[in-house]
Amino acid sequence: MTPFGSKVRELRERNGITLKQMAEDLGVSSAYFSALEHGHRGRPGSGLVQQVCGYFELMWDDAEELRRLAELSHPRVVVDTAGLSPKATELANTLAEKINILDEDTIDWILAEIHGRQSPLKGPTH
Repeated sequence: MTPFGSKVRELRERNGITLKQMAEDLGVSSAYFSALEHGHRGRPGSGLVQQVCGYFELMWDDAEELRRLAELSHPRVVVDTAGLSPKATELANTLAEKINILDEDTIDWILAEIHGRQSPLKGPTH
């Protein structure tokens, strides 16, 4: 399941809406919406994300969070390490090789480490 799919499922369940009903209301097939939730389709388009925000009447921060989760929901990620250090390439390949055996606590720890070490983005220098 993708981050977007997990959030949409949470919203559906909280509001007592079935996947089939929501798909019908949004004018998409339930098979497509199920595949999207479960990560068998690529990230949703911005139009569909906007429809989902409207469907659940999400405002401001909640709508922005759903958009962010949609961007993070591509199930087949390609990591380009060209021009980066050998360690960066090793990290990308090790993660690709081992991700299927990591437990949720380990994944949470890795994400916390990465998020905690991110420095603010620097603007372009001229």
